[in-house]
Order: sequence, then C-alpha cells, then structure tokens
Amino acid sequence: MLYAASLLPALVIFALFLVGKFPRWLMATYVGSFILCAIGWELWISYGLVDGLDVASRRPQAMNEVIPMHINWVLNSLGDAAAVGLAGVFLVWLAYGRTNSAFMAWRWGAFAILSAWFIAQNLFVEMYVYQQQLAEGFRLSWAPLMPTGPWYNPTLLNFDGRSVQLQTQLPWVLMTPIYYYLLLRCYKKWGVQTRDGV
Repeated sequence: MLYAASLLPALVIFALFLVGKFPRWLMATYVGSFILCAIGWELWISYGLVDGLDVASRRPQAMNEVIPMHINWVLNSLGDAAAVGLAGVFLVWLAYGRTNSAFMAWRWGAFAILSAWFIAQNLFVEMYVYQQQLAEGFRLSWAPLMPTGPWYNPTLLNFDGRSVQLQTQLPWVLMTPIYYYLLLRCYKKWGVQTRDGV
C-alpha cells in the first residue's frame, strides 16, 4: 500500500509534467512539500535521530524487509506530498468553484479546508494505518515540526482501543500554514497566468 500510495502518484505526476499536463506551480508545490515533510519529521522519526526509536525498532521484521528503513522516509514523504498535500489542493480547488482563486491570496476558507483535511487524514493514519508503529510506549524522535518531542506527548484521545498523541498530530497542524504559504508563493511565481482550472 505504501509503495502504491507513494510511487504511483510520483510517476504519474512526473510523466504529466514532462508532457506539459501538470502545471509548474503544482510541481513546485509537490517538490517543496516533499522536502518539508522529509526535513520536518519523516527523516527524524525514520532514524530516531533525537531521543527516539528508529522505525525498524517500532515495526515487525516483515515490514522492515519489505520497506527498508533507508527508503522509509522517502516513501512517506512522497505519499505526504501527493496523497495529502495535492489532495488538499484539489479539495480547495473544488470548494472554490474549480478555479484557482484560493491560490492567488490568503483565504481563511481555503486554510480551514486544508487544516480539516490534513488533521482528518492524520488522525486516520495514526489510528488505523500506523497505530502499531506510533502506539504509546514507542518513543518518536524530536523533529522540527514535532517540537515537543517525546518529552511532552500526552494522549489526546482514545477510541476503539487506539490512541492519538500530541507529538504525532503536531506535524500536520504546523504544516497547514506552511503548506498554504508555499502554495501561494508557487502560484504567484509560476501560475498566475493560469486563472481557471488547476
């Protein structure tokens, strides 16, 4: 699932970009968000860089064989950039009447849509996709977008025997304004000539 969610969109995006069917401003947003996710948290929690366990210590050996630790952060960052970031752009585009008006200037409605999407998907991922790797008892590294680190990490909610913790929710809470700012900058620089349609 991780390979499909990470590599397939990346291949489609780059193929469309090469044939001129994927806007330059969206490509810049995609690449920028990949970098932000990688340095914001994925590298740190994959390797356990600051007082945390690396991903190989937090998951079953079968998973380690299928997804080696050294590419884990790449796959997760690619998935974050496409399945989360670009999906959020699409939701905003739909909500604003299939126009790029929300990418020309800051719109609180667009920010709210991105925020709701980023947090909702992250809750789902933490509770149902990566619960075993993120459960209480596994220390995750400090990261720039996980500033409380493992030292202050209260449980925010429990549901159906699954927990949600502060540390793992912070990246997408903090990423929302950063991502929207990136999106606006990329559109201003490369997309202003494309007023309608993504």
